[in-house]
Amino acid sequence: MTTLKCLEIFSGAGGLAKGLELAGFEHIAFVEVNKHACATLSENFDAKKIFFGDIKNFDLDTLDSIDLIAGGPPCQPFSLGGKHQANQDSRDMFPYAIQAINKLRPKAFVFENVKGLLRPSFADYFDYIMLRLSHPDFVSKPNTDWREHLEALRSTSKLSYAGKKYNVQFKLINAADYGVPQMRERVIIVGTRADLGLNWSFPAATHSKDRLLWDMAITGDYWKQHQIAKSSQPTFDNILNKKIIRLKQKYCLSEPALKPWQTVRDTLSDLPDPCLNHNRIDHVFRDGARSYAGHTGSAIDWSSKTIKAGDHGVPGGENMIRFHDDSVRYFTVLEAKRIQTFPDNFVIKGAWGEAMRQIGNAVPVLLAEKIGVQLMTTIKTSSSLNGIKGNMG
Repeated sequence: MTTLKCLEIFSGAGGLAKGLELAGFEHIAFVEVNKHACATLSENFDAKKIFFGDIKNFDLDTLDSIDLIAGGPPCQPFSLGGKHQANQDSRDMFPYAIQAINKLRPKAFVFENVKGLLRPSFADYFDYIMLRLSHPDFVSKPNTDWREHLEALRSTSKLSYAGKKYNVQFKLINAADYGVPQMRERVIIVGTRADLGLNWSFPAATHSKDRLLWDMAITGDYWKQHQIAKSSQPTFDNILNKKIIRLKQKYCLSEPALKPWQTVRDTLSDLPDPCLNHNRIDHVFRDGARSYAGHTGSAIDWSSKTIKAGDHGVPGGENMIRFHDDSVRYFTVLEAKRIQTFPDNFVIKGAWGEAMRQIGNAVPVLLAEKIGVQLMTTIKTSSSLNGIKGNMG
């Protein structure tokens, strides 16, 4: 079977794109409006394929036989830190993602968004998004309010709808459960074209918090692996001690089946001290980190807090590492890349604050790769069974 082709929209720095590339997809085009993100994309992918501009101005007619559309429609309308306007927010780009699906009719699509998308106050609009993705050519009549359109879409299941149809699923995923050294909850939406009969299911989790606690508190394997003497190991607070007691009761003589969550130490232990002369321009110490209420950093022996990108600069609490003596320092760009599972040689353009914004907005590469592998397997398995060749128009 020929290589599966992907259109990346709202590409950002390319975390999702890199993961899909590692899974075997060929990128045909990238659409991104931020100049710094475009500079990053140009460093790591084919610069000739990058469209720097608003998706409203991107000509979808230039593309042919797209198997997958992927991206992260801007999440500010749904972010816990945003203005919570959803469909009333001009930054809501889901309508343009749906237009691309309707025009190109890919075999599948995958979109990532923030947990806030599932907020109860957005329930109707989330249902609207899911139904629009499911029926991309069921467009609204002129001057129709989205709520009227929603009611019309809800009625399609009662009608003999003959238009384009996608089977759409979503899942709230914690990236730490897939080997990413970061507690990062995001909504992943995957749609597959109904006429192809693709049997999609989300990949199973591979890592667990239970196993990390087991390796720390029951067997001590975690500390042995990192050669941390008992006198240097942190003490567990009452909450963790109660969890450990329940863990012993839950597993008894067995042990958790999955791999342990990856910690900051697991991820960064082979890197030199950023204060030393090591000739890595993306691994430079940055002064000024401070700990205060609600901003205590990411504990070195736990999965990192979610690396974030804020409207008013980078939130320091999430982008700091905290050591056992409660001292803190900022993650370097290289360290943040590793927390987001970018390859070390992936270039992020811009000064520290801009680089951290791009990294914080990205999909963890490892998670994207695992979803990509599952999509690749799903599409190719169906293609071999049904004799599908290329993109059926």
